[in-house]
Amino acid sequence: MRLTFIHPAIGHREGEAYLRSWQMEPLPVAALKGLTPGDVETRFYDDRLELIPYNEPTDAVAISVETYTARRAYQIASEYRKRGVKVIMGGFHATLVPDEVARFADALVTGEAEAIWQEAIDDLRHGVLKRRYHGQQTDLRQVRVDRSLFEGKRYLPIGLIETGRGCRFPCEFCAVQTFYQRKYRRRDIDNVLAELQQLKSQKKMFFFVDDNFAGSLRESREILPELAHAGVRWVTQMSINAAHDESFVRQLSQAGCRGVLIGFESLIEDNLRQMNKQVNTMKGGFDNALANLRKHGIAVYGTFVFGYDHDTPESFGDAVQYAREQGMYIAAFNHMTPFPGTPLYTRLEQEGRLRFERWWLDDNYRYNDLPFLPAHLTPQQVTEGCLEARRDFYSWRSIFQRSWHNRSDFFMFRNYFPINMMHHNEISSRNGYPLGDERWRGKLLEVM
Repeated sequence: MRLTFIHPAIGHREGEAYLRSWQMEPLPVAALKGLTPGDVETRFYDDRLELIPYNEPTDAVAISVETYTARRAYQIASEYRKRGVKVIMGGFHATLVPDEVARFADALVTGEAEAIWQEAIDDLRHGVLKRRYHGQQTDLRQVRVDRSLFEGKRYLPIGLIETGRGCRFPCEFCAVQTFYQRKYRRRDIDNVLAELQQLKSQKKMFFFVDDNFAGSLRESREILPELAHAGVRWVTQMSINAAHDESFVRQLSQAGCRGVLIGFESLIEDNLRQMNKQVNTMKGGFDNALANLRKHGIAVYGTFVFGYDHDTPESFGDAVQYAREQGMYIAAFNHMTPFPGTPLYTRLEQEGRLRFERWWLDDNYRYNDLPFLPAHLTPQQVTEGCLEARRDFYSWRSIFQRSWHNRSDFFMFRNYFPINMMHHNEISSRNGYPLGDERWRGKLLEVM
């Protein structure tokens, strides 16, 4: 039996290469490959990097769908289904809006695919593929990652590893709380160490893709000494409350952590309260936490979002100024996105503030458009404000100014300028990017 894995792009703009910063290894594909029986012949095509050979013989294709890639995923599924190939779809978006995704798939997987993947493969083998499968939260010791499908593909040179799943915080805008029901689980450290050992000779930096590495400080503390012995450099994402604990930050640094992505979201406390993100206001706010990270040589990737009800025209410049003053390694300035299945989406829908019924499928929606009506700004003000914030933060002057704050680690400093220049070059490229391939002239095929 032949099975083809597909990772869809957000979209394709005619005459342009895909954005380089969006080209990381798709870890879910490797996790499914690790659970696929060895006698199944597998292939993998990444729509961000290569053309998909739709006419290549295969018995089925498996496509992981995120909200931003949904439109393109349905285009790809239609190309295969019109050739008589079975399509299996899963991923976050499939769990958030299952009835929508089921319209374009022969089989739908919701929840954690690892729990039911072998059952689905066995059903496919015997010609009795079910319309729907639901995977309960699985024992993460069962996760086995096989990255052999990535060989020869030009991804960013960073190894992606999962050490835990979920987050306990009830942030209004976050789909993670919906998907994982506000639960946090840590993977078995021996399995994580085995993955690191396997990849150490190939990768100089690792990204622990956990939704919140500090989802449990107790469990994180337990694995940090083991990571210290592994002798690898890594970055991760975590909530800022952990950075107020200097002993934890010290342990992070000793364990090889060189950078953290932190969702600051807003400098306005009323916005943070509306987001249900009061954790960002604890212990005096951001300054003490950032001082701890600087003290122990951990770089910061800060993310800020705009469009919440207490934002003003000054909010964008204030966030950029703060990020520059704090010497953040890199930063993101984006509009708030109402993902389906989140409390934010439900609230905006009830308030009649959504500009599109389903923004991710609307012909008129483009990347960086605001999908809802903000309280005190216009959608255009938010879009332009985010764009101007990026221009300011990734200006040459800002890049050189911030470099002085990021000299404590030679490896991170050596990569500082290439990474910031990549973001500098992509500022305008992201704006107005299409969802789906604008060159595609096919017809979306729905399951009858």
